[in-house]
Amino acid sequence: MNPDAEQKQSRQTELPVTLITRMLQGLLALALLYTLYFAKTLLVPIVVALLLTLLLIPAVNFFRRYHVPRALSAILLMCSIAVPFTLLGMELAGPVQKWAQRLPELSATFTQQIDIMTSAWSAEPETEQEDPSRAFFSRLFGGDDEAPPELVDDSNAVTERITQGGVELMIYMLAATPIFLAQLVTCLTLTVFLLVFGARLFDSAIRYLPRVTDKEGAHGLIDTIELELSRYILTVSIINSLLGMTTAGVFWLLGVEDALLWGALVALLNFAPYVGMFIGLSLLSLAGLAQYGFVPFAMVPALVYFCINGIEAQFVTPTVLGNHMRLNPLVLMIWLIIWAWLWGVVGVLLAVPLLVCIKLAASELNVPGHWIRIIETRA
Repeated sequence: MNPDAEQKQSRQTELPVTLITRMLQGLLALALLYTLYFAKTLLVPIVVALLLTLLLIPAVNFFRRYHVPRALSAILLMCSIAVPFTLLGMELAGPVQKWAQRLPELSATFTQQIDIMTSAWSAEPETEQEDPSRAFFSRLFGGDDEAPPELVDDSNAVTERITQGGVELMIYMLAATPIFLAQLVTCLTLTVFLLVFGARLFDSAIRYLPRVTDKEGAHGLIDTIELELSRYILTVSIINSLLGMTTAGVFWLLGVEDALLWGALVALLNFAPYVGMFIGLSLLSLAGLAQYGFVPFAMVPALVYFCINGIEAQFVTPTVLGNHMRLNPLVLMIWLIIWAWLWGVVGVLLAVPLLVCIKLAASELNVPGHWIRIIETRA
């Protein structure tokens, strides 16, 4: 057979195989997305436990060098994290309950203020001359010259609907509390077990699985991811905590109600770049309006937070983290949107650590460098 004909036939055979492979990869990606979406109740505590394990395992290994048992060091580390958060939660329980009870009232107040401003802007002059063409067509089709009846004011209905929405939100939060507590207990328990027994299980898997040929490389990959991710999460947590404390301190000096609550909320939202800032600005604007009313000073809390957050985002975080953890803003925003659709608020908070973990793993596994360079593209 002619060599050119054989080469042409080979290319024609490879084309359907490549197309089928691409289609199977697309179906696999869709299956993975829908699995993550429908199994989020199961997967969220597992993923959080894995991230906590990667964060704490270097400390457990450090104590291991001084002959401290893994179980003891794991329990001490978990207590060192759980106790401050428990105390902070007890301190913030009162303000959170107060704002939850005020939510229907604030919704009704904001609706009334918006109705007043809308009525003032759309008010017509009292001495309005009648349109001759309108009068002509009214007489032509049998209408009278009387003014049309006034529209029924439905502001009360809107207020009742918004108030009902606030009550429904409170009921939803109360209904979701048992699920959240169950996931929290599962996450903490699984983290302790991973810290105590995970290292030995991983060593056994590397030793006995035949597909793992590079034993030393596998150990090096996990060690690098543990160290770098632990350093990243710890650094970002310290920065966000300082941001929250600074915001709470400035709010306390300005006399803003529940300054500690807003500081803690700001610190938590800062784990989600860009999205957290917009949510924080919206909540602080509503808090300012609730405390001071519809006056210009009500925007001061949001403006103060915007300035502090800008200093942190533009100077502090880039200086501390450097270019090693640089992420393209567009890639990061798309990633946040995907995880917000998959897992909601928890997905937004976990999106950046997951992306950093994937990036570190890709760099250690010698994934083609162009993918990493795309993620690190400067703004």
